[in-house]
Amino acid sequence: MKIVSSFFQVVISLIIIGFLIYFLTGYDSAFEADQSCHSYMSSFSDQSGSLGCDHDTETHQWILYETLENSEPARIIKKFRYKFL
Repeated sequence: MKIVSSFFQVVISLIIIGFLIYFLTGYDSAFEADQSCHSYMSSFSDQSGSLGCDHDTETHQWILYETLENSEPARIIKKFRYKFL
């Protein structure tokens, strides 16, 4: 019985830590994440216009990406996650 109680304490502790990490990191709104993405993008000296920021509504983040030539997938440079709730 002690093992079961200890197991549940560990699981509950991990859940609490996960919630704390989620709510204490990331941007407070999509607007803040968008502004940070565009600000970070302007710090690059991109002459070709291959950098862009896009909003991913499924994962609640803005993504800074670089489009590549030859129909290759875009390269993700940085993700800016914002809190959903």
